[in-house]
Amino acid sequence: MPPTDLLDTAPTATALQRLAEAGRLALPYPGSGRTLDRWRALADFAFGNVVIGRMVEAHADAEAILAELGGGVVERGQIWGVWAAEPPKPVLQARFEAGRWRLDGRKPWCSGATICTHALVTARVGDERRLFAVDLSQPSVRAVPGTWHAVGMAESDSGAVDFTDAVAEPVGEPGAYLTRAGFWHGAIGVAACWYGGACAVARTLHDRASDEHALAHLGAVMSGLHAAALCLTDAARQIDADPDDRSGTARLRARAVRAVVEDAASATIDRVGRALGAGPLCADAEHARRVADLTVYLRQSHAERDLADLGRAYAEKEFSWLPNR
Repeated sequence: MPPTDLLDTAPTATALQRLAEAGRLALPYPGSGRTLDRWRALADFAFGNVVIGRMVEAHADAEAILAELGGGVVERGQIWGVWAAEPPKPVLQARFEAGRWRLDGRKPWCSGATICTHALVTARVGDERRLFAVDLSQPSVRAVPGTWHAVGMAESDSGAVDFTDAVAEPVGEPGAYLTRAGFWHGAIGVAACWYGGACAVARTLHDRASDEHALAHLGAVMSGLHAAALCLTDAARQIDADPDDRSGTARLRARAVRAVVEDAASATIDRVGRALGAGPLCADAEHARRVADLTVYLRQSHAERDLADLGRAYAEKEFSWLPNR
């Protein structure tokens, strides 16, 4: 049974709750020998609904993080987010007091702010960043109204959340969230969602291409998506062969895969629009929403900053015609 069968036209929160209660949010962990199955499931969710795909990816990432860092078990019916954005301001602070960790401050970019039941949240402890698990049902945790004005990804509800003396449980040691191998494995899960969303956008062109220009665009779109699929497949194989990143290639691999998939997805949006004009964007509500959602979701990439990091990593290596070696 495909994971999208419970989505139909239900609102995002309702659909996610159905999936959680049915146990359909549990995916194989990265590096478990079934990494490609994980990414196929994420792509399938995003193909059906980009926002749902994004939310499922965060939940699955949280579950994998908890398993990797020994932070407890996700229970059926729970919906987890990963709230790890760290802008210069505001800063969420953590303190240990009377035998408990507590969080104070505002956290921006909290996907599923009013949907998630729990979240993994990064907070500052002095100069260090530490990860905490938080039960969001506490009255001391409050989503801030009016902080999410997006059109694309509107239903992801990714506004700010205020924490006021909120009880939290530490997950792993300070800094462990970023230094673990799974951080970079998980980063490719986002690209799998981009890929699924882009395939859904491409289907609109596939179903309507009728002249040579549209068919040329379709050929370009499908070749780009084919390359992205091969890239994801090879990355899954490499991760399963080296889940602990003993080769030290996880960061480079994740940056490269995300760049390839982002290029393919961006080209898909552009070429489908050029081939079909404004018609589907104005008269096909599902297509218009999908394009808007994917356009915003792709900006989770840091664009040229990520490419510069990737280029720097390659520049420090001896050149090879096998660039991932």
